[in-house]
Amino acid sequence: MAELTKDTADDTYGIDPTIYARRWKTLVVLCTSLLIVIIGNTSLNVALPTLARELEASTSSLQWMVDAYSLVFAGLLFTAGTIGDRFGRKGALQAGLFLFLVAAAFATVADTSGQLIFARAIMGVAAAFVMPSTLSILTNVFPAHERPRAIAIWAGISGGGAAIGPIASGWLIEHYWWGSVFLINLPIIAIALVAGAVLVPRSKDPEDQPLDFLGAGLSIVGLGSLVYGIIEGPHHGWTSPETLATFGISILALAAFAAWEMRARYPMLDLRLFRDRRFSVASAGMSLTFFAMFGTFFLVAQYFQLVLGYSALESGLLQLPMAAVMMSVAPQVPKLVARFGAARVVPFGLGFTATGLAIFSQVGVGSSIVMVYCSILPLAFGMSLTMTPLTTLIMSSVPLGKAGVGSAMNDTTRELGGALGVAVLGSLVTSRYTSSLGPALAGLPEQARSIADSGLTGALGVGREIGGAQGAALTSAAQQAFVDGLGVAAIVGSLIVFSAAVAAWFLLPKGAQVPFGAQPGTPGDAVRPDAAGDVIDDGVLEPTPTISDGDLEPSLVD
Repeated sequence: MAELTKDTADDTYGIDPTIYARRWKTLVVLCTSLLIVIIGNTSLNVALPTLARELEASTSSLQWMVDAYSLVFAGLLFTAGTIGDRFGRKGALQAGLFLFLVAAAFATVADTSGQLIFARAIMGVAAAFVMPSTLSILTNVFPAHERPRAIAIWAGISGGGAAIGPIASGWLIEHYWWGSVFLINLPIIAIALVAGAVLVPRSKDPEDQPLDFLGAGLSIVGLGSLVYGIIEGPHHGWTSPETLATFGISILALAAFAAWEMRARYPMLDLRLFRDRRFSVASAGMSLTFFAMFGTFFLVAQYFQLVLGYSALESGLLQLPMAAVMMSVAPQVPKLVARFGAARVVPFGLGFTATGLAIFSQVGVGSSIVMVYCSILPLAFGMSLTMTPLTTLIMSSVPLGKAGVGSAMNDTTRELGGALGVAVLGSLVTSRYTSSLGPALAGLPEQARSIADSGLTGALGVGREIGGAQGAALTSAAQQAFVDGLGVAAIVGSLIVFSAAVAAWFLLPKGAQVPFGAQPGTPGDAVRPDAAGDVIDDGVLEPTPTISDGDLEPSLVD
């Protein structure tokens, strides 16, 4: 590492000059690594019909091909973030990328459903190490005044990547075989590994605290069972014994986790952080943003394909404007935050999101694509306004030495919110669909009625098989029932997000206090280079907590 003198500290804000000079190249590597994880989480949905045919996969197997990734990923985020802080974030990032490469290669040649589910679970493990590392490394290599802009680019890639995955998968499925969905990742991961080895600096928590094994175990059980319950709730029923038992396990494990963390000498997650509204309110806001985002992606994809009749690739391409809006608007948000404050930008962003959902509730079976864009573009704009300041608030409320834990909290709220969005909005659609379609099923054979009642895909298949006027009538009734369900789900989602906007207006702090036990730091101070201090609100630069034990060592080494 280059010698850090007072003059160089003034020029590079306390960051090693070599690291500072290549920080934007480092960001490219981090965003590439992030994109691999995001696309890996959203790309498989388009390939499911092909996998069902090629691997003779059951509906349950198809569900687990998707859910195995999310379940393992969410359960391991806190543990993986802590390991990165303790042993080195660059090592965690590189190890995660290599494991993702191995799992993707295995998935490419898998010839059974079980093998593919196993590969997806390993990808989830890898992603749990990659995603927190990207944000925690970013926080450590950028000085305070540039950090919001870097986080904005990171957030834009995070949001836009969710829409790019289905497009890439749809194109590959139409032109090649299903394994190409995984094969395409291999050269990108290899490039990220090589570039990361050169451009990404080593960083870790300078306090060198021991791992909290009990806290890690309880967080894995608690979060894993919570996500499992959310995923399985719509299928078993929200009040079924299986669902209630799963949520009961989650509540017990998370309560035990909280109790242990409050008394542990070296907690994995310092619960005192929740006293800082930058951490607690922003985490809740992030969950609801991704509740709307993933729930909408889930519903819009089905609406495009099953109601408007577009192919999987066309459906993905039609969602591309959402990605374009998010990736272009997000980098500009720090300017708005610097002028108006996060406490005002975030509520307006949530308001746009709620408005987009409200407009989406009015789409019908024969709506034009213009009408659909009138709903999803404001929604995407609102998400862009909220993701960047909320991520910045979360990361600014933790010491730089604990950036991995802060990043894990940010990622966990996203994952939980996304899973809830798909589960809750999907359940509302299913419930209204079933009740609205009932009269149209009268007179059908029991087996056909059961298939049509299971979902719009089944009803369309029965309609094609019956044919004639009766089949066309069933198809029309099923599509209308689905759209009725969309309307209910979108209205409920809009009300939830609008309530969050009102709460954010009153609860997001202006000039937040530094949490208990932390010391204020001056951004760019060579004496305390671990000060984050990256929240600008109402024209005031807010200092954030730094390591409180007097350790003055920089948290970056090269």
